[in-house]
Amino acid sequence: MKREGWFTPYVSPYFWRFLLIIVLGALTIFSASSLMYTSGFLISKASIPPENILMIYVPIVGVRTFGTSRAVIHYAERLVSHDTILRILSKMRIRLYNILEPQALFLSSRFRTGDILGMLADDIEYLQNVYLRTVFPSIIALLIYAAAVISIGTFDVAFALLMGLYMLVLVVVLPLISLLLTQKRQRQVKQERNRLYQKLTDAVLGMGDWVISGRQGQFVETYEADERAVARTDGALRRWARLRMFIGQAVVGIGVLSMLYWAAGQFADGAIAGTLIAAFVLVVFPVADAFLPVSEAVEKIPQYRNSLERLSGVEAAEGNMAGAAPDSGKADTARHVDAAVKAIKETGQAPIRLENAGYRYAAGDDWSIRNLTLDIPQGRKVAVIGRSGAGKSTLLKVIQGVITPSVGSATIKGIEASAYGERIPQLIAVLNQSPHLFDTTVANNIRLGNPDASDEDIKQAAKLAKLDTLISSLPEGYNTAVREAGQRFSGGERQRIALARILLQNTPVVVLDEPTVGLDPRTERDLLATMFEAMEGKTLIWVTHHLVGAEQMDEVIFMENGFVEMRGTHAELMDKEPRYRKLYELDRPSGFVNTAPGE
Repeated sequence: MKREGWFTPYVSPYFWRFLLIIVLGALTIFSASSLMYTSGFLISKASIPPENILMIYVPIVGVRTFGTSRAVIHYAERLVSHDTILRILSKMRIRLYNILEPQALFLSSRFRTGDILGMLADDIEYLQNVYLRTVFPSIIALLIYAAAVISIGTFDVAFALLMGLYMLVLVVVLPLISLLLTQKRQRQVKQERNRLYQKLTDAVLGMGDWVISGRQGQFVETYEADERAVARTDGALRRWARLRMFIGQAVVGIGVLSMLYWAAGQFADGAIAGTLIAAFVLVVFPVADAFLPVSEAVEKIPQYRNSLERLSGVEAAEGNMAGAAPDSGKADTARHVDAAVKAIKETGQAPIRLENAGYRYAAGDDWSIRNLTLDIPQGRKVAVIGRSGAGKSTLLKVIQGVITPSVGSATIKGIEASAYGERIPQLIAVLNQSPHLFDTTVANNIRLGNPDASDEDIKQAAKLAKLDTLISSLPEGYNTAVREAGQRFSGGERQRIALARILLQNTPVVVLDEPTVGLDPRTERDLLATMFEAMEGKTLIWVTHHLVGAEQMDEVIFMENGFVEMRGTHAELMDKEPRYRKLYELDRPSGFVNTAPGE
């Protein structure tokens, strides 16, 4: 599937706005030039006795008119251009979010937090500058260039070619030289700043550990060293910028002297009046102002390219994540998915089946899961156990349709799980080990499970999650702010709020991705009891490292290196698998009791 670029999609819908911005920009330069022209003429004319007061009254009016119009047109140009670019910026951010959202389960493993924040804050900002600081100024400069050469050519073609050569240095030659000399350093600065952003983000997230370890001074020292390295490269760019500006001003100075020499010659030959000498000379300055920014605009191209590469990389990751159905089958697939979702909602039945499923993240990599066959009818409770790297997270992603099995199949009610796409949240809810609570009220955090839920629905979900006593003790009840990342509450309380959110979402399948990690044993047991009670009748897929509560599962699956090493009920495994029995004893070090039926 061909992906759209980050610039071309906005050209057609905003074409007339772009054209208006360019016209207003050109008119701003024209008004500034006309102001300087009439000012030069007025100064010269006022220095000699006028034959008639009207001889200076007309240029006075011209000076007032062009002085006012320049400011008004420039303001209008700024207003239209920034309004247009902010609209585009908004669409770019939405597009980036829509690219990131399907990869939500992948973000932590594929991208660093600093990268994501950098793309949201930095890269998109650079792309808006493509229009404001590169495209529009360059087009306006080319228009003014053509207009200036044609205007001078009406007086003297040879001199027009000479001035055209000066302007060509400013519009083409100097920008290209500047690009060749700085493109490597521009990319280097951009990349180094991105690394600094990542490092600082990482440090802020782990600030408490830096302080506890007593090594905050070490971090500050290394960060400042990295900043100095960036500053050195940035300093080299600034030195070139000063030299480039000097060269540009020197070219403008030569142009002014050439215009003065030519205008004086024209006056000597009787071709123009003496009062026009100053007018012709002064008009060079505002015209040059249109050309000088082009070099800086072109210099930024490597930074834009770097941003585009990062954004395209994220987009490519999205495209490779699950694969796309052929265009010819999309309509049929969508119809089947709609029918399946409707049937699941009506019946509450969402049977899941994996058949010989296998997945690896790249060709040549080890298999994350292999030859996995799993049948999960509605209402079944399955515990998936194994050490880190055993394939549990990959299994969850396959079940949720985030990735498509490399071999075999994973279906929900007979349809490939990956085909459900954005409809998956209507079928499967997830409670993980660190659910995020937003900096808003308790009610709004619960309502995230169902934006259309009434206050009564929210209270009922909270009651099922055993939150009603806690909420009644809060200063403003359900309207109490949870503070950033839920800092007001303990780990177990945050999990209960997230559980209420899941209950409000009311999906037939719930994935419990190690939701009790980090909780003390008593809080863990209480939370598990609440979850199992509140989710009666739902399919539960519980991923965990240890076995507390495993006796309440219909089936326990033990994974190792992507394979299913053991499977069965808790009682069967306790009876037949010494390794499982040993693991269970380690999880219940005191007061171990065999809970097999009949004992």
